[in-house]
Amino acid sequence: MRLTLRRSCAACAKAKHRCDLQTPRCSRCTKRNTTCVFANEPLTSKVVSNGGEHSTKNDTQSPLVGLPGPLLLEDAVIQTTEVSALPLKVGAGFDPFDAYPQTSLPRMRVQGLIYHFLSKIAFQYYPLDLNPTSNPFVVSWWPLALTDPALFHVSLQTASLDDELLAEKGFPDSQALMADSVALVRRKVQNPSLACQDSTMDAVVTLAAIELGKGNLRASEMHISGAIRMVQVRGGLQEVNKSSPITARMIPWVAMIVMGAPQFPTQDDAGNGDGVSAIPIWVEFSSEIPPCVYFPEFEDLGIDPLLQKMLSRLQRLFRQCSAPSSSGYITEISTTDLHDLTCFVLHRLLSLPCSPDTPFQSNIISECVRSAMSIYMLIIHGPTYYSHATLLASQVCRLRGHLLEYPNIDGRLNIWFLSIGMVGSQETNMDPWFFDQLITTALSMGISTWEEVCTFLKSVLWLDIPRARIFRQLWEEILDNSTR
Repeated sequence: MRLTLRRSCAACAKAKHRCDLQTPRCSRCTKRNTTCVFANEPLTSKVVSNGGEHSTKNDTQSPLVGLPGPLLLEDAVIQTTEVSALPLKVGAGFDPFDAYPQTSLPRMRVQGLIYHFLSKIAFQYYPLDLNPTSNPFVVSWWPLALTDPALFHVSLQTASLDDELLAEKGFPDSQALMADSVALVRRKVQNPSLACQDSTMDAVVTLAAIELGKGNLRASEMHISGAIRMVQVRGGLQEVNKSSPITARMIPWVAMIVMGAPQFPTQDDAGNGDGVSAIPIWVEFSSEIPPCVYFPEFEDLGIDPLLQKMLSRLQRLFRQCSAPSSSGYITEISTTDLHDLTCFVLHRLLSLPCSPDTPFQSNIISECVRSAMSIYMLIIHGPTYYSHATLLASQVCRLRGHLLEYPNIDGRLNIWFLSIGMVGSQETNMDPWFFDQLITTALSMGISTWEEVCTFLKSVLWLDIPRARIFRQLWEEILDNSTR
């Protein structure tokens, strides 16, 4: 059957008559004493806005009807899900049937924000999949938002905030949408049957990301605390993942960024238990791998065994993904898998306890490894899917502090630490320190080419992807400075 977002009853839709959406029977069906069947639950609730309460349906607007086809606005076309609006002529508008929850904003403004969300925000918030026919924000999030006023308002707010930031004329629409979003989410949370729905959790975690972006850390942390409780009520991340993978992916990532530390456990290496999932390729590499197979010196340095084990798995995994074959690479790692791997590794790394009985040198080097691995995963992940700049900066600061505390790390391991710190510290006040340290190290070790540097990096941990080119660019600048 064709999926529909129609809100009017079947009888009114067939007669092409405006339905007043009254339940359990609309006025027309009641008057005619006919059966009244709704394909979707009508939006008959009130919405609180800055101007007071108003009905979710405007008396002058048409009933909600979903029709197949591309969504158009001002001659721009984007393909969304199986459900969208009729093609329109240039300038005619976005959706003549207003097949979405109503807001306090003008109709054309709402339709402009819808287009902005589907053409930009969906891919900005989820750049892991740039295909409009499979991007989860387009194919699953948006249809859900069209049936849920709270999530719809929150989604529009992301588009409005981005639009108004670019316009630099204040945030009137964003503020109005925030007030309505919070009111609608609060109403859902107060209803036990709605409080832990996927759409409610999506709205709450997005509000947390919005508040963090605006610098309201306390409000963001409050939303994250609520999202964590919702996951607990649902029975854990794996239960949430069964109905909404994108929700199970978003919450631990945004929670870690907002709180500055993991808020959820991880599954074990075999993929068992609740928590952040291990990707299949991680599970494939058994725990019988010898520690530090590509860097045996780690054993002599007394590195924490759990860190050694994680490094060993990543070494093998990245080498598999970087080794060319006749048809490409031996193992392909998608952007989604890379994100999931980064989320899993960071939750595992940043949750490992420090051993109080470890000798000073071994403990410092172990902490350098922990911070450097965390930074490297964030670097290759890229600054997308909610900014992790604050988390990255905190780990770079920790790495620099440990290197200052124990400056006697020699050889390729020091090159690896400093190179990761240099890339991770870009556009921060820590960048000059790492840059100067690498110039000194390059001179003392007689390094003169990028190929020599690359050999050192690959001997510890390296994934050959386009984003890694930043290492070469910065190192060529360092080598140029060291030969002057």
